[in-house]
Amino acid sequence: MRDINSLNKVILIGHLGRNPEVRYIPQTERPVANFTMATNERYFNPNTNESSDRTEWHRIVAWGKLAEFCEKYLTQGKQIYVEGKLRTRSWQDKEGNKRYTTEINAQSIVLLGKREESIEEVSHPESPSPNFPAEDSSSTSEEKEDEDEVPF
Repeated sequence: MRDINSLNKVILIGHLGRNPEVRYIPQTERPVANFTMATNERYFNPNTNESSDRTEWHRIVAWGKLAEFCEKYLTQGKQIYVEGKLRTRSWQDKEGNKRYTTEINAQSIVLLGKREESIEEVSHPESPSPNFPAEDSSSTSEEKEDEDEVPF
């Protein structure tokens, strides 16, 4: 039964620390992506009158279609928005010690920041946007400059 007075939700905006590592679970061939993400915060020290930046690193895990998205679109340094849940898991290391790690199990990832210059938008002159009239290819650049002027 779910406790209605609790919530496990994480929202992060930051930059990828490295390219996602994608592997496939052997029995199910389900993809899983792992990567790190940095968030920064600036704090002010009143004793020194200086501000400093503090970087926090987060481990992100994505499953299924979201993992495939990560593999295709995410690269080191990209700014992203991640929404997910905190998960802590444990394992035994080579010496037999019990180890723990806390990760963000991503449920949604959105690309932020500027578009890369290598991506070009393709325009189709035969199908103009419904919000904008199709440009008349016979008009000259002088006529277009005149269109910017208000006639009154």
